[in-house]
This record gives sequence, structure tokens and C-alpha cells, in this order.
Amino acid sequence: MSMTAVRMPTAESAPLEAFVACAHQMLDPNTPEAARRALEPRLVALLPTLRALGVFELFEVRHPALREWLQDEMKEGAH
Repeated sequence: MSMTAVRMPTAESAPLEAFVACAHQMLDPNTPEAARRALEPRLVALLPTLRALGVFELFEVRHPALREWLQDEMKEGAH
């Protein structure tokens, strides 16, 4: 059985750094499902800051499933 260390970004991490670290871990096939579920709220919490910084106007998330999930979360958060 393979064990994967999951690095959770801290509150001191820059928002973009934390987003990239969480996204990489979510996309890593070796990341346990429980860890992925723990990363989801962290990513959602970062979205308002990243949107305010204009990150999604400058960069595109290339992974289709992650991009679609983020777009859905941003639509839900806009209400």
C-alpha cells in the first residue's frame, strides 16, 4: 500500500501558492479520497481572493474536470 504525504498549505501561504498546492494534490492520483475531500473547502475558500486578484482572467485551469468544478463553485458562490 502506498502512503502519500499531503501538504496542507497554511494560512500564511499566499493565496495563489495555496491554490496551486491544493490543486496539484487534488489531481495527484496517489492522493487519498479523504485528503481530496479535505482540500475542497480550502480551494473554495480561496476562490473569492483569487477572483479579486484577477487570477482567472489571466490564467486558465487546463485540467477539464478541475476547471468545471471551479466554475461551478464560482457560480454558486456568486449568489
